[in-house]
Amino acid sequence: MVAGSLDADRLDPSLRRLIAVVLLGGIMGILDGSVVAVGVDTLATQLDASLGTIGWVSTGYLLALTIAIPVTTWAVDRFGARRLWLAALLAFLAASVASGLAWNAASLIAFRVLQGLAAGVLDPLVLVLLARAAGPRRAGRVMGLMGMVLSAGPVLGLIIGGLILEHASWRWMFLINLPIGVVALLGAVRVVPRDAARVEETPTRLDVVGVALLGPGFAAIVLALTQAAERGAVLAGQVLVPLVIAVALLAGYGLHASRLTTRRRTRPLIDPRLFTNSGFSASVAIMTLVGLATFATIFVLPLYYQQQQGRGTLAAGLLVAPFALAAVIAMPLSGRLSDRFGARVLVRGGAVVAALAELGFTRIGPQTSEVWPALAAFVLGAGLSFVGAPTMGSLYRTLPAAAVPQGSSVLYILNQLGAAIGVAVVTLILATVGNGGSDPMAGFHGVYWFAMGTLVVILAASVLLPGGEAGPTVAPPAAGEDSSAGAAVPTQQITEPVAVTKRAEM
Repeated sequence: MVAGSLDADRLDPSLRRLIAVVLLGGIMGILDGSVVAVGVDTLATQLDASLGTIGWVSTGYLLALTIAIPVTTWAVDRFGARRLWLAALLAFLAASVASGLAWNAASLIAFRVLQGLAAGVLDPLVLVLLARAAGPRRAGRVMGLMGMVLSAGPVLGLIIGGLILEHASWRWMFLINLPIGVVALLGAVRVVPRDAARVEETPTRLDVVGVALLGPGFAAIVLALTQAAERGAVLAGQVLVPLVIAVALLAGYGLHASRLTTRRRTRPLIDPRLFTNSGFSASVAIMTLVGLATFATIFVLPLYYQQQQGRGTLAAGLLVAPFALAAVIAMPLSGRLSDRFGARVLVRGGAVVAALAELGFTRIGPQTSEVWPALAAFVLGAGLSFVGAPTMGSLYRTLPAAAVPQGSSVLYILNQLGAAIGVAVVTLILATVGNGGSDPMAGFHGVYWFAMGTLVVILAASVLLPGGEAGPTVAPPAAGEDSSAGAAVPTQQITEPVAVTKRAEM
């Protein structure tokens, strides 16, 4: 690669500032999820509510987030990324403060639903803003920084949650977002590029039918998985009913969206033609499995330290920190390498390393020195980093600029589903393989074998990722179609985005 090309690929100071500000805003929701997860018992005691009721503090948040994500794809084009980002930041901050001031369980659940709606806009917007600003040539390294936050955030949340519960009021689980959010908001006002004037004279109509089908369909899946995790069974009516509803809603959306692809005024929230590209489909499938393997391991490892090693909440969180440390080190490196060499070879190597780490976890027991699971967590974090960042970079090199919002929504929804599936499957394995808690180590080992199996699937799917030197590719649906319709555009339009997306790179 020539020197001039290397200079063009560097992250200039303005892009670095944008990355820092956007990631600061995006990390709030990630932290919030794991902070609240470790405080369930405390919330039940302080608010005088049952564990089942307090469970809706997290479930309501997840359902609202899942419903809001698909609408973001339309809202970005309708209102602009900057306006939407600032509005969602304000809404998330207001809901966080309200959650911290909640007076009972019902009010906390209501405010968490509002918080989830705001997070459902913020989370995919992080990917949209960073992907547009980076461009195809720097997608890997920027997604490496994003992946660093995605991987380290949940572990950092466990540590912060433990500190808060030991030394402060439960209200700070939510009020902690206030100083972070204020800095993120002030920074966004300064560095997030202003939205350009609309290119289209007639704005695209919101796909109201799609909103009624797609968001609730994914939310029903999350609800079914949550109920499966709580009840330790998949055949319960509370699991099967939302699952059947989810299948009906998503099938209905598929039929509805296929009819809308020929229209211009109303477009589907997620164009199903995106999935005709094998590279895109492989990327989102791999990221779903990465979310599954990550959350399965992060969920069960603190339990091992608490139940088998006698550690407290804070100590257990600190002992999981090697996973996050590895991600902080390896994610930026893997992203940079993927920009030069493509994703396939890096993903294969990372999957093998991560699988070896999971194999190591299957050998630990109650008397194992804490050094060995900590070392395995570090190796796992490094291995998954060489899967996640190159895969995300590959996805954004595959998509044309106009399809970035839709691709980001698909990626985030499926990654969230992977996490929800991971938690549900872990709960089922602990209840069945672990004989309802009578043989916990058998349950833990079952979880690690399951996570290892997901890595084998990732290894098989990696053959569909681009290989060789990275470069932009043509997205699959309707090549040559008008880019404003969210369809594919010729390759030269990817490397030199159309006017509507240049606003993010100014």
